[in-house]
Amino acid sequence: MKPAVCRFSISMDPELAEQLDTLTAAKGFANRSQAVAHMVRDELVDFYAHQGRHEVAGTVTLVFDHHHRDLQRRLTSIQHDFQQRIISVMHVHLDHHNCMEVLAVRGPAEEVRKLADRLTTVKGIKHGTLTLTTTGKEFSK
Repeated sequence: MKPAVCRFSISMDPELAEQLDTLTAAKGFANRSQAVAHMVRDELVDFYAHQGRHEVAGTVTLVFDHHHRDLQRRLTSIQHDFQQRIISVMHVHLDHHNCMEVLAVRGPAEEVRKLADRLTTVKGIKHGTLTLTTTGKEFSK
């Protein structure tokens, strides 16, 4: 049976420790351990996001002028090509011309990145970004 926690010590420059304490308080962590565990999880999510076959979840956010010729048809065509990776799509009208679409995605990191690259490079996209996170499976808490 695994212990509930694993204790280990970390040595660091006193000024860095002070900055960690400031960050811990500012973000509302209960203690340094909780703050460090959060930072380690962030780094692991980033590490896994760059592992091609590792399953990730995330969002692809696109901003575009919906009046741009043929753009909506091209975006829909790409989404159909990757329908097994798209969980949900939200379309928002920002103003008379500009729209934002947010796609919730899930799958192997390399396939999710490929989808995001295909969408964000379509002519007429003003801005597009991929944000990746964990599916939660690799973390017990």
